Parts: sequence; C-alpha cells; structure tokens
Amino acid sequence: MNMLQNLPKNVGPMDRNIRLAAAGVLILAGLMTGSVALDIIGLIVLATGAVSFCPAYKLFKFDTLNK
Repeated sequence: MNMLQNLPKNVGPMDRNIRLAAAGVLILAGLMTGSVALDIIGLIVLATGAVSFCPAYKLFKFDTLNK
C-alpha cells in the first residue's frame, strides 16, 4: 500500500468526487447489464479517484489538483 501512497497526486477534490460517483454508476450499470467492460472501466475510475492519481493526466501533463 505504501507504493500507492507515494504516487504524485494530480486529481483534485472535485474531480475525485466526480470519479467516485461515476465509478459507482458504471459498476452498478455493469452489474445490472452483465457487462464486464463497464465493471472494469468502473473499477479503473474508482481506483484513480481513490488514490487521486490518473496516469492519463500524467501522460498529458494535466492536473486538476490546484484548480
């Protein structure tokens, strides 16, 4: 778990809350429809929100932490 705590944060509080809410919707939709793809996407969105780090943001040098 220490490795996840050492990631540089690039997801701000509002972005984090939106990700967590969207993850819940995606996972629930995946469970209701039987779509594994929606569940996987939901879990990825949940993970990026939970640790406040998005690899895509890092790749494109984007940051919502200070906004």
